[in-house]
Amino acid sequence: MARKRINMKKIREIIRFKKTNDMSDRKIARALNISRPVVGQYIRDFNATGLTYEEIKDMPDSHEEISELFPYLITELKRTGVTLMILWKEYQKKHPDGYSYSQFCYHFQVWRNASKVTMHIEHKAGDKMFVDYAGDRLAIVDRKTNKEKLVEVFVAILGASQLTYAEASMSQKSEDWIRSNERAFIYFGGVTQAIVPDNLKSGVTKINRYEPGINLMFDDFAEHYDTVILPARVGRPKDKALVENAVALVYQRIYAPLRNRIFRSLVELNEAISDLLDQHNTIPFQRLKISRRQLFEKIEEPILKPLPRERHAIKQSKELTVQFNYHIELREDRHYYSVPWQLKGKRVRAVYDDRNVAIYYDNVRIIQYKRDRSPNGYTTLHIHMPSQHRFYAQWSPERFTRWAQSIGDDVAEMIRIVLKSRKHPEQAFKTCMGILNLVKKHEPDRLNKACARALEFRFYSYKRIKSILDKGLEEEPLTESKELKVSSHENIRGSQYYR
Repeated sequence: MARKRINMKKIREIIRFKKTNDMSDRKIARALNISRPVVGQYIRDFNATGLTYEEIKDMPDSHEEISELFPYLITELKRTGVTLMILWKEYQKKHPDGYSYSQFCYHFQVWRNASKVTMHIEHKAGDKMFVDYAGDRLAIVDRKTNKEKLVEVFVAILGASQLTYAEASMSQKSEDWIRSNERAFIYFGGVTQAIVPDNLKSGVTKINRYEPGINLMFDDFAEHYDTVILPARVGRPKDKALVENAVALVYQRIYAPLRNRIFRSLVELNEAISDLLDQHNTIPFQRLKISRRQLFEKIEEPILKPLPRERHAIKQSKELTVQFNYHIELREDRHYYSVPWQLKGKRVRAVYDDRNVAIYYDNVRIIQYKRDRSPNGYTTLHIHMPSQHRFYAQWSPERFTRWAQSIGDDVAEMIRIVLKSRKHPEQAFKTCMGILNLVKKHEPDRLNKACARALEFRFYSYKRIKSILDKGLEEEPLTESKELKVSSHENIRGSQYYR
């Protein structure tokens, strides 16, 4: 609420009545012919300075000379690291006989609160972009049906300069929300340290004072632009006061001029919004005599982070169950990606675009891969495997074959057949490891002959080869009768069993 500006003499009278006579706000207001809320505000402002009435009673009434400095102070206080003490010391160098620090602060606070300056000094340049949707919507009229369709209006404002961006969009869904935030950064020509959204679902999935849940697609967008999401705190109106004030000005300076116009498309509407938005950003602040655009170019534009080279690729998002082999399947490509084996059977979310696949568990990103579209392929990280799987992952068909060849040709042939015969590579690796490790107990020549005998009978298993070696059958002639061939199967009882 703007207050009527009153002179210093009357302000001093307000404080004297309160501090020396302990008069009520109502009585002071009646005595000085001003409103009670104004009295109350000036008393609160004075209390905030920490001064006493004795310290201000002899101050000169006129502070016009110093008040000319105050718009400059407002601007400078938005620069990183700048404080009122620093600015006062600079003032003292030019005016050694000027106001003391306490008097300087007092006059500045009185001027600031008596004026219509709505900037908040605590918003530092380049720090935050506040974003929200306007409560009231605009409309476009379909060319064919002539029916009116309501559209959303997104509003973004920079905390320090109050440079404002606005656009119409078809919905508040995640994709529209993210694209609007992106176009705001493009309009500003850089990126703030943080984005402060209200708690709408497109931005925040879980409202919590300490650890709010951020929409994964929005979080991914923030990472691409090297910024962070700081949702407005519930029950803290100051967190979103700036954007709410911006929305109010958008109503006055954009909605009102457009109220009698008809727009046939979103593009047409946004062109009109853009023209009025440029006008709004070039109107000078009433007391600072500088526009939002000028203030932005002076203090904020130089320190915004640069835009990334590429625009953000909107990602798809799907909830998936981790399979028994600790992989999730991206069905569009029929490709599998690993996650830590401890997540087997858990629900995770895959967020992906044309280039990357990110996997989240409990709203925390656990891994990101380059997207692979090879069907039935596996993208697996060694660290995601349980310990026994890691051992086999260090092996390859070529390595097994080289080891087998060093023992003998028949062993190598056996290993090649085993590798081709199993559905899952891990099954083949276990069998190959078992066969090749038999050389630790038996001579290479014996193992090679045992494999030759097994190949003759088409026995392609570790158990069969071990049985041949245990029974010493590798030296038996290879040309045996069918009865002997059949009876060599350890699970066949033979004709004598039935006599």
